[in-house]
Amino acid sequence: MTHASTHRPSGPFREGDRVQLTGPKGRLHTVTLREDGELHTHHGVLRHRDLIGLPDGSVVANSSGHDYLALRPLLRDFAMSMPRGAAIVYPKDAAQIVMLADVFPGATVVEAGVGSGALSLSLLRAIGPDGRLTSFERRDDFADVARGNVETFFGVTPDTWEVVVGDLAEALPVAHPAGTVDRVVLDMLAPWECMDVVAEALTPGGVVLCYVATATQLSRVAEYIRGTGLFTDPDASETMVRGWHVEGLAVRPDHRMVAHTGFLLTARRLAPGAVAPSVKRRASKSSYGDEDVELWTPGAVGDREITDKNLRKRAREAAKAAEGARVAAASRDSASSTE
Repeated sequence: MTHASTHRPSGPFREGDRVQLTGPKGRLHTVTLREDGELHTHHGVLRHRDLIGLPDGSVVANSSGHDYLALRPLLRDFAMSMPRGAAIVYPKDAAQIVMLADVFPGATVVEAGVGSGALSLSLLRAIGPDGRLTSFERRDDFADVARGNVETFFGVTPDTWEVVVGDLAEALPVAHPAGTVDRVVLDMLAPWECMDVVAEALTPGGVVLCYVATATQLSRVAEYIRGTGLFTDPDASETMVRGWHVEGLAVRPDHRMVAHTGFLLTARRLAPGAVAPSVKRRASKSSYGDEDVELWTPGAVGDREITDKNLRKRAREAAKAAEGARVAAASRDSASSTE
């Protein structure tokens, strides 16, 4: 059995491992170790073989005497540097999603769409070896990039994970019987289009979380959820992260911050036949009709299109990295069997 939670990125560096190198002036380089591999920069050449066998956190010098700190990338580092087909869910939002949706070990979780697999990594860790994650994606090419990224990070494809290529509204009832899903995370342009099948799949008390980019999307999905009468009143938030410069008495906020990336909206499934207590709120005009369909095109909500050529390149990068991860995993298994 292969589980994401049993993957422990520790021990000496081996061929096929992903390693993050911090060089002069804090410049970062991420490499996949090969016996004959080399990192070439204008500061000199660093041979991969000088790293293989060393413990995590070692410092090595290149051909010009410049020191490089070698560390295995953390999940947040990997997510920010991995090949992308679609835009990723940022680490700050992935952390909030795991907490706000209360993704627990052993949970049955549905995710749509899978994008480049960044959120899938966090969800797989959270559900542990006894959980199940089903990721739905409409596009084969995006699914391929996600598979490659997940296998690269874990070294294997977790058997707790299944990627289904297809439309969530059609495929979810086939993949999961009614009332058997604990958590649903929707990262899509129009999550309200799938809310009815989501409500059917969720167990009573289960959580649906929608990740949307714009205030208009947020408004529409909130009103749709209220209109179904099947959920608790939705709760919405966004997360902003501001770093700080701390050096002696020079303590100040960084000049740049990770501000708005998306809104998170959560609601819980009511028991069959239950009617939630009414919530008094100020009356407002909040009707949506078929005439606003054109508002929900990818370009209208700021979704960046990626060319087919670039997407094929990202898929090749992800597949190549996954192959390196398989080599590292085989090396670890071989080393364990001889110890």
